[in-house]
Amino acid sequence: MDQTRTADRAMDTAATGPVAGSALKWLGWIATTTAIFMFVSYVDQIRLNLAGQKGSIIMPIATVVNCSLWTSYGALRRDWPVAAGNFPGVILGLITVFTAL
Repeated sequence: MDQTRTADRAMDTAATGPVAGSALKWLGWIATTTAIFMFVSYVDQIRLNLAGQKGSIIMPIATVVNCSLWTSYGALRRDWPVAAGNFPGVILGLITVFTAL
């Protein structure tokens, strides 16, 4: 198990390059915030769906699949900015799909 942790740390260090850990953590949370804003934009489509102007369900389905995979990946790796940034896409994507039917 120690070898796995050492390998993960080595991969993390190699992936970050010259970027300091603190700066990388801030970048992760800023990206999380912008992802959440992007997924909140589905609220307007949900509103239109409920008002009778049904939209396509292709993009919301793709969002649900994509965000489910990234949320799972982030949770399993304990990479909370990735998990938190994609979780709203799962919920809002599902709501958008069901209101578009």
